[in-house]
Amino acid sequence: MPKTLMCDSKLFEKDLSGRIYIVTGANSGSGFATTKQLAEQGADVVGACRRVDAGKKAFEELTNSRGSVEIMEMDLASLASVRRFAKAFLAKHNRLDGLVNNAGVMHTPEGKTEDGFESQFGTNHLGHFALTGLLIDLLLKIPGSRVVNVSSNAHRSGVMDFENLMFESGEGYSPHRAYGRSKLPNLMFTYELQRSFEANKVAAIALAAHPGGSNTNLHRYGENLSWFRLVRPLAMGIVQSAAMGALPTIRAAVDPNVRGGEYYGLGGFRGLRGYPVLVQSTEASHNQADARRLWQVSEQLTGVRYTLKDE
Repeated sequence: MPKTLMCDSKLFEKDLSGRIYIVTGANSGSGFATTKQLAEQGADVVGACRRVDAGKKAFEELTNSRGSVEIMEMDLASLASVRRFAKAFLAKHNRLDGLVNNAGVMHTPEGKTEDGFESQFGTNHLGHFALTGLLIDLLLKIPGSRVVNVSSNAHRSGVMDFENLMFESGEGYSPHRAYGRSKLPNLMFTYELQRSFEANKVAAIALAAHPGGSNTNLHRYGENLSWFRLVRPLAMGIVQSAAMGALPTIRAAVDPNVRGGEYYGLGGFRGLRGYPVLVQSTEASHNQADARRLWQVSEQLTGVRYTLKDE
């Protein structure tokens, strides 16, 4: 990890021994970088990965870590898989200090998840909504526990249409439009979860982060889009490494000075590169009426209802 940061560089040397984190999509990109850094700082990290073999292979050479990395299977595009993961995790672990909802898909062709949801909305939002709700009781047992939702600059193009939330019958669908609609809810969920924490006076916080323009395999579907092929040469000159893109997420996960409801991104060119700083999201992401409606719809679709009492 880079040593010079637009925040206290000692954050990335902070001893996390005894803490347990979950990072979804831990086997590649910024998820891998986040998991690796947390483990190097002493945390025990559970990487929730769709392909266990890929997850184990990614960390097989992690020999100098003070903490550990355990790979467990979870496919966010399947609520049954999310439930199996949560049940297995709860059977093995009695604490959870941080849940990093990092995994996602981007600009996928039109398709549906196992449960019939539009693939990007179902994976990027509903899967993480369900996972967080299934683990919320354990999170609330640890004062200062955190939920970090990884959003994207693409949330700025997101438009919530509750009458056609998942582009039923393909109406109005485009990979870019659907991606924006899947990333805007990451922020709406974060802010509504933080409001719920505060209303129930529980000692947990919810934050969001984005990786800017990072060179990860999220872009693999973009290769099929004509506009992406046109801008790719310019984009490759702007994007930075997945390790740099992970810095806002790591800061949100470990910085003792962050506050619930904050959003961290990159301080460089158009928020695409640089070091982690506090950033602002769109007015739409702060629409509380839409956030409450999204929450209700998400509970109905996933069958996961939240309990927010700190016991």
